[in-house]
Amino acid sequence: MGEQISYSEEETLEIGKKLAQTLTPGTILCLEGPLGAGKTTLAKGIISGLTGCDPFDVTSPTFGYLHAYGPVRHFDLYRLTDSEQFFTMGFDEEWLAPNITLIEWPTKLGAHLPEGVKWLHLQHAENGRKISYEV
Repeated sequence: MGEQISYSEEETLEIGKKLAQTLTPGTILCLEGPLGAGKTTLAKGIISGLTGCDPFDVTSPTFGYLHAYGPVRHFDLYRLTDSEQFFTMGFDEEWLAPNITLIEWPTKLGAHLPEGVKWLHLQHAENGRKISYEV
């Protein structure tokens, strides 16, 4: 398990790009932390590192739940009312493909997350963000 402190958006993006190098197809990565902890910024860095796209072209899928960037699936489940809604929309089928899947607010799925998911925990730290990971 690793841990880093980020003191800026740029550092968080760079941490994401480095973490991207450790991910393999089929990885489901859960990003957990309070509002404003940097989940979306870290996801932008990871997606940029995996696809080469500009991190500022990556947007949060808060209102649509899912954005696809080539072989990367980015979920933001903040607005999800219950796990049943997720499965009714067929999003769990994305787990069957050899994509790399990022899930913000994964606890909205409760015990319905597939086995073997990896976790990134983000929290506010003095003058920055603390990022703990097991990837």
